Amino acid sequence: QVQLVESGGGLAQTGGSLRLSCAASGSNFRTYGMAWFRQAPGKEREFVAHVQWSNGIPYYVDSVKGRFTISRDNAKNTMDLQMNGLKPEDTAVYYCAARGRMGAISDPEQYNYWGQGTQVTVSS
Repeated sequence: QVQLVESGGGLAQTGGSLRLSCAASGSNFRTYGMAWFRQAPGKEREFVAHVQWSNGIPYYVDSVKGRFTISRDNAKNTMDLQMNGLKPEDTAVYYCAARGRMGAISDPEQYNYWGQGTQVTVSS
């Protein structure tokens, strides 16, 4: 049984920083890549960033480029999201996910494992 556990959410001021982590457990954990999605109240779940598991190549949604950095340690089965220059519109529950299918990386349907979510709140 594969489990993803997020940590590191919390409260930050505008312009501040937070670091999210996601740890995958389970002896049969395999993935093409891992990603962060977020969901703000009343909005649909939104893709934020993806990292290719084999080579670490990142990809970001335009709204976080230059501010967020995604990384992974595939020896430890962990993934991080360093968030700098936070804005109030970054406020959301952030979910990590592991991709088991080879479709579009921004499509939640391509991900077969999800964490429970961690709250990020940015005050203005």
